[in-house]
Amino acid sequence: MPYSLADVNDAIESLWPRGGASSWDAPGLLVGDPGATVSSVHLAVDAVADTVAEAVGAGADLLLVHHPLLLRGVTSVAEDRYKGALIAALIRADCALVAAHTNADVVEQGTSAVLADLLGLRDQRPIEPQGEPGQGIGRVGTLPAPTTLGRLAAELARILPATASGVRVSGDYEGAVTTVALCGGAGDSLLAAPAVTSADAYITSDLRHHPASEAREAALHGAGTPFLIDVSHWASEWLWLDAAAAVLRTALPELTVTVSELRTDPWDFVVTQ
Repeated sequence: MPYSLADVNDAIESLWPRGGASSWDAPGLLVGDPGATVSSVHLAVDAVADTVAEAVGAGADLLLVHHPLLLRGVTSVAEDRYKGALIAALIRADCALVAAHTNADVVEQGTSAVLADLLGLRDQRPIEPQGEPGQGIGRVGTLPAPTTLGRLAAELARILPATASGVRVSGDYEGAVTTVALCGGAGDSLLAAPAVTSADAYITSDLRHHPASEAREAALHGAGTPFLIDVSHWASEWLWLDAAAAVLRTALPELTVTVSELRTDPWDFVVTQ
């Protein structure tokens, strides 16, 4: 029996309930007829020209992304604008679009948990608990064995897909690290969270100058995380796609589920002196 888009969207909402999304977020069904038949789903972090073309070229009936295409309000979907062009391309190809964003971050096996598992963090707990036990934003835990900041950064470089920006680090290369806090995607809003300030290192993305500088200075006075590691936003969340595909296949066994390996990180190269 074929699945309808409504069936697949119900499964997505069961795995990553929209009730867990932040108030500012806009996940859910963005494009598509709920009654349409869906036999294949393609997963990507971003709905951009390349991933839309990839999904359409593969004959996917649904593109499931992490970042909502319509997160911020638009006044036109005319095709001379990129969002309108992407929506039109999906509609013409009978390919739906669904996003699971912060609602996929907070679940027990969400974006941050996947990275925490790959680092082998023990006794994991959310940085900011939310909803059911084990759910919430970010993760904090203990490494299987103490390491140095440099080795932790090298391990991240091994785990994460390569990007132009690589892994940026603030702190002593030989500094001791046992407890790690992390947040996939942009996480500088958590810099002052007690679970972060009490950790030896904090891994996240999109760290801006002033919040990072202030956190570094606060650490000198015993009130901040001593070490910061900044990784690609896209890379930190791309790791979640395989885990998401696996649980979706379990929920809907007749569904073909594929994962994009296209790099949609916006940076292409760096120039150093």
